[in-house]
Amino acid sequence: MNINVRGKQMKITDALKDYVEKRVRKLEKYSDDFLDIQVMLSVEKERQKVEVTAPLNGFLLRGEEETDDMYSSIDLVVDKLERQMEKYRKRIGKKRIKSAKEEPSYILDDDEEIFDNNSIVKTKKFSAKLMSIDEAVMQMDLIGHNFFVFANADTEQINIVYRRKHGGYGLLEPEY
Repeated sequence: MNINVRGKQMKITDALKDYVEKRVRKLEKYSDDFLDIQVMLSVEKERQKVEVTAPLNGFLLRGEEETDDMYSSIDLVVDKLERQMEKYRKRIGKKRIKSAKEEPSYILDDDEEIFDNNSIVKTKKFSAKLMSIDEAVMQMDLIGHNFFVFANADTEQINIVYRRKHGGYGLLEPEY
């Protein structure tokens, strides 16, 4: 497992890097082979933020936590990723996950632009992987979002699955 720890507006001490690596390595019990795991530590005012992205078997696990203490943020984000792995494992079976070294279903870039009020304040680019609707729902649940954009394997068109307010899921299919 290759863990890349970076700091944004802060210096990463050896002790902090060692702690991150020790905690993130707990994910190894769920899979034989994670791809490169990216950890971004940042400080904004008095908030300590940790973002982790971990590609696995064509899916992208992602966690983000923010507290007043960096070590607490690290603990919380690893706990969140472990819950995601448990959910993923329940969906595909109780076996230990062996990942294929392939591209994640989508890749988030840190392309961010600031605009005037009442405008788009953040832009993210991604590449959509062909997958079934069930796979898209599982990926959406794993990353903890309320929607997920993907290339539908049946139609080979871009679709969006989303979580409905009163339970269940919805699917948006564009008409051309």
